[in-house]
Amino acid sequence: MATLRLFAAARAALGTGSMTLSGPTVQAVIDAALDTPGGERLAELLPTCTVWLNGEAVPLDTAVGAGDEVAVLPPVSGGG
Repeated sequence: MATLRLFAAARAALGTGSMTLSGPTVQAVIDAALDTPGGERLAELLPTCTVWLNGEAVPLDTAVGAGDEVAVLPPVSGGG
Protein backbone atom coordinates (compact mmCIF):
# COMPACT_ATOMS: atom_id res chain seq x y z
CA MET A 1 0.00 0.00 0.00
CA ALA A 2 1.18 3.49 -0.85
CA THR A 3 0.14 6.83 0.58
CA LEU A 4 -1.30 9.23 -1.98
CA ARG A 5 -0.76 12.85 -0.91
CA LEU A 6 -2.90 15.51 -2.55
CA PHE A 7 -2.23 19.23 -2.56
CA ALA A 8 -4.20 22.41 -3.40
CA ALA A 9 -6.92 21.79 -6.02
CA ALA A 10 -6.24 18.03 -6.03
CA ARG A 11 -6.93 17.98 -2.29
CA ALA A 12 -10.14 19.93 -2.81
CA ALA A 13 -11.25 17.59 -5.60
CA LEU A 14 -11.16 14.50 -3.37
CA GLY A 15 -11.89 16.26 -0.10
CA THR A 16 -8.82 14.83 1.63
CA GLY A 17 -5.10 15.44 1.80
CA SER A 18 -4.08 11.80 1.80
CA MET A 19 -5.33 8.27 1.35
CA THR A 20 -3.79 4.81 1.38
CA LEU A 21 -4.17 2.92 -1.88
CA SER A 22 -2.64 -0.12 -3.52
CA GLY A 23 -1.20 -0.44 -6.99
CA PRO A 24 1.98 -1.70 -8.64
CA THR A 25 2.77 1.63 -10.34
CA VAL A 26 2.26 5.34 -9.77
CA GLN A 27 -0.45 5.29 -12.46
CA ALA A 28 -2.27 2.41 -10.74
CA VAL A 29 -2.29 4.29 -7.43
CA ILE A 30 -3.69 7.37 -9.15
CA ASP A 31 -6.26 5.25 -11.01
CA ALA A 32 -7.44 3.86 -7.67
CA ALA A 33 -7.97 7.43 -6.46
CA LEU A 34 -9.95 8.24 -9.60
CA ASP A 35 -12.44 5.53 -8.58
CA THR A 36 -13.27 7.39 -5.35
CA PRO A 37 -15.83 10.19 -4.89
CA GLY A 38 -14.46 13.33 -6.57
CA GLY A 39 -12.28 11.27 -8.89
CA GLU A 40 -13.77 12.88 -11.98
CA ARG A 41 -12.62 16.31 -10.76
CA LEU A 42 -9.15 14.95 -10.04
CA ALA A 43 -9.05 13.46 -13.55
CA GLU A 44 -9.65 16.94 -15.00
CA LEU A 45 -6.69 18.34 -13.03
CA LEU A 46 -4.15 15.58 -13.66
CA PRO A 47 -2.91 16.79 -17.07
CA THR A 48 -1.60 19.96 -15.40
CA CYS A 49 -0.16 18.27 -12.29
CA THR A 50 3.31 17.11 -11.39
CA VAL A 51 3.46 13.65 -9.84
CA TRP A 52 6.21 12.74 -7.39
CA LEU A 53 7.24 9.46 -5.83
CA ASN A 54 9.07 9.85 -2.53
CA GLY A 55 9.90 13.47 -3.29
CA GLU A 56 11.07 13.11 -6.89
CA ALA A 57 9.22 13.70 -10.16
CA VAL A 58 8.79 10.33 -11.91
CA PRO A 59 7.09 8.80 -14.96
CA LEU A 60 3.66 7.33 -14.25
CA ASP A 61 4.86 3.79 -15.03
CA THR A 62 7.34 3.86 -12.10
CA ALA A 63 6.95 0.93 -9.70
CA VAL A 64 5.50 1.64 -6.26
CA GLY A 65 6.41 -0.33 -3.16
CA ALA A 66 4.88 -0.67 0.29
CA GLY A 67 5.31 2.52 2.28
CA ASP A 68 6.02 4.72 -0.75
CA GLU A 69 4.46 8.16 -1.04
CA VAL A 70 2.89 9.36 -4.30
CA ALA A 71 2.20 13.10 -4.38
CA VAL A 72 -0.03 14.99 -6.83
CA LEU A 73 0.93 18.67 -7.09
CA PRO A 74 -1.22 20.99 -9.18
CA PRO A 75 0.45 24.09 -10.60
CA VAL A 76 0.75 26.99 -8.21
CA SER A 77 -0.77 30.27 -9.26
CA GLY A 78 -0.63 33.70 -7.79
CA GLY A 79 1.52 36.72 -7.93
CA GLY A 80 1.10 40.29 -7.27
